[in-house]
Amino acid sequence: MGFTCRGHAGYADYGQDIVCAGVSALVVSMIQSIDALTEDVITTSADEETGEVICSFAQPASKEATLLLDALLIGCRSIAAEYGDDYIEITFREV
Repeated sequence: MGFTCRGHAGYADYGQDIVCAGVSALVVSMIQSIDALTEDVITTSADEETGEVICSFAQPASKEATLLLDALLIGCRSIAAEYGDDYIEITFREV
């Protein structure tokens, strides 16, 4: 289980893109919360230039981590609803 965020939103110029900043804040907060509030072991990597963030769980996510992931999804869906699907695409896949 895990997630990947790819690319920049493209809502505005770099440094002014509130969509990208909003999603980034949600993602960073969720990763830090999993680390601080759960026993889950995660591996993360980030590339600021490409906008890619990868978060992977070593084991199935705990109930607490799943709740945090659900909160991330709700936040991203809220941003997509407010600013449009042109800037955020949410996809699920089984691996």
